[in-house]
Amino acid sequence: MEKEPTDEADGKKRNEKGVAQGGEITRGRDRMCKDFYDVRTFGAVMSTGANAGQVRGPIQITFARSVEPVVALEHSITRVAKTTTERAETGGSEMGRKYTVPYGLYRTHGFVSAHLAEQTGFSKEDLDLFWKAMQEMFEHDRSAARGLMCTRKLIVFEHQTALGNKPAHELFERVTWKRKNDKTKPAREFTDFEILLDGTPVRETFKVVNVG
Repeated sequence: MEKEPTDEADGKKRNEKGVAQGGEITRGRDRMCKDFYDVRTFGAVMSTGANAGQVRGPIQITFARSVEPVVALEHSITRVAKTTTERAETGGSEMGRKYTVPYGLYRTHGFVSAHLAEQTGFSKEDLDLFWKAMQEMFEHDRSAARGLMCTRKLIVFEHQTALGNKPAHELFERVTWKRKNDKTKPAREFTDFEILLDGTPVRETFKVVNVG
């Protein structure tokens, strides 16, 4: 059987299109997972240059949705310092718009696969760091448009087996919310809501629930 040609530059086996073959792909994925937290956590498509295939990360997060309808407010902004010489010659200022949401409570769902974690080398220490980041990530990402974003409740369901003890949708249904004040008025702060687990208010910001 004819062997795949070897690249003189790096010694890797490649086909006629220059794509890495066999064990080279596996070694490339393993190295990326070892060196980069985001790759072993969320996965990556490594198809640029020498194709190293795809890594499926153990953590996946859904898009967040507001629990109640939100209304975006429009603000007019003015820019005096022009960015180019041509714009500066026109004189005057430039007008623009920015949109903000007065208040919104958003809910998102996340999933952690034990089997994919084993494949990428995602460890318990990596998971603990992820929980810490989820609680503190907005503290160092302020802007005029989202100056007061924060994580209010992080409820984690911990299974006893790698395949899980309960379907995810059944666990998510255990977490509900209700309005504490007049529902005819739009919510303007977190105290307008109450987060419930099995009908009981959740007091902790980070709560781990064992699923037996």
